[in-house]
Amino acid sequence: MHVDENTYSFDEFLKARDEYNDFLDNEFLQLAAKHYIKDEWEQLYEKIKTLSEETSFHYRHIANEISKIENQPKIEHYNAYNKRVDRIIRTKQQADMEEDLFKRALFSKETSKWEQVLSRFLFHHNGEAGIMCPVACTDGLVDILRTFEHELNDELKEILRHVTEGIDGDFGIGAQFMTEIQGGSNIPANVLKAVKAGDHWRLYGSKFFCSAIHADYSVVTARVDNTEHVGTFIVPLWKTRERKERNHLVINRLKSKLGTTELASAEVIFNGAKAYQIGPLEKGVAIAVGIVLTKSRLDIGAASSAFMLRAVREALQYSQFREVFGRRIEDFPLAKGQLLDMEHTAKRTTAAVFKIYDEFFKQENWYHKQLSEEEKKRQFVLRELILLQKIKAAHDTVDTVRTAISIFGGNGVIEDFSSLPRLFRDAMVNELWEGPKNVLLAQIHRDIKRASKWYEPKAFIKDLLEGVDGQIVERFQERMQSLMDIDLYAEPNEQTIRDAKEWARFCDELFYEYQEQAWKEIGDAPIVKTYSFKKQL
Repeated sequence: MHVDENTYSFDEFLKARDEYNDFLDNEFLQLAAKHYIKDEWEQLYEKIKTLSEETSFHYRHIANEISKIENQPKIEHYNAYNKRVDRIIRTKQQADMEEDLFKRALFSKETSKWEQVLSRFLFHHNGEAGIMCPVACTDGLVDILRTFEHELNDELKEILRHVTEGIDGDFGIGAQFMTEIQGGSNIPANVLKAVKAGDHWRLYGSKFFCSAIHADYSVVTARVDNTEHVGTFIVPLWKTRERKERNHLVINRLKSKLGTTELASAEVIFNGAKAYQIGPLEKGVAIAVGIVLTKSRLDIGAASSAFMLRAVREALQYSQFREVFGRRIEDFPLAKGQLLDMEHTAKRTTAAVFKIYDEFFKQENWYHKQLSEEEKKRQFVLRELILLQKIKAAHDTVDTVRTAISIFGGNGVIEDFSSLPRLFRDAMVNELWEGPKNVLLAQIHRDIKRASKWYEPKAFIKDLLEGVDGQIVERFQERMQSLMDIDLYAEPNEQTIRDAKEWARFCDELFYEYQEQAWKEIGDAPIVKTYSFKKQL
């Protein structure tokens, strides 16, 4: 009998990786948070410190467990008595984790904005995990209800209370169903029909991509019967809070997705679902995009930052531990260059996320306000920054996590060796959520061109790049001027394709400079400490 004499062990690396606290051991993250939270920092620090103990260890383990194929959500269409129930089956671990997160009353008026952001940010370190999409959707639902709070009927007031303060300890969960089979981002092309029925509406038709199908309520866009308007509606997904009978809707099937596989996404048919109008019917698209999707796009920026911080620190730890050809991975110039680039990307992305949230909070109550010319410009800059961040942060995350996987070599693609393959797939999905790159790039160009009548593009660039070196700003202003007349909707030919590529490159470089400035304003600190691993070879 031969005994394996190979004594190689990953134990030291695993100890360093698994004992890392995503908040307390990340000096850069603390630096960024402290820079913007300021007066609230000391009080909030203790709360986030306690939460990080749970997200970094207990919930990190659960997120890994529920991602296994055998634990992914399933659907029970009929019960034993042939009654249609369309019940989503999830693991108790996942349901408990979600319940714990929502019971933190993130959207209560008693919870500060920064506490909400940091709490979600820590959960994001563990990937989507079937719970972060519902959180983002609930955020959008809360925002739209609060925006029109002065005109809510009794049913909508009760929904708002359920998703913010909770009812008898139970907190409502939101979703958003906008995509139809003819096109996801093209909300004006919706054909799902909304028919007036007294003091409410009834919905008839189908939605093709409905995530968080287990939720309590959904924001739904639908074409108003006998009009050209696409309105926005709040739809209870169940007839009662006991969640035993669906609100006149059936679930055709669950989607099989590349990533976010722990999240139940479905195809749904509405057969007269009771719905409540929110906001003016003729402004439904603007309400859905400007309020609901804005919150989701902000959340994707935060998720991207958290994914990168997690991937980068594990790659850094592994590169200090692993020896190949007699040297540690970090001691090779090519690998070291990759590690530095990844760290750089994670830091500039994180810095920009906090800076944009800070500006968003300053403008959050401007919806019904009569804006001054200066405020109107600030609002426009923020709108474009959120779109630019969604594009670049989501794209950079895919590249960064993929590179982190390569640092691990063959171990990088082993599903139970690390969480990086799962984070990579979730990042791929985030690139498409709430508008793919090409759609948003075209929207930014259209926005700037339309606004040029009252906001000169050169002034817009200067305001967006406030604090950046003047010569850099001037170069972007010159490039912007030359790109104002391109047509991103023209027939494809050699010139229009070249123009489109230049616009994409311009937007990427523009937001890069914004991120660099945000990082400069915060300062620098390490994401992970330097370890002294013993040599094994």
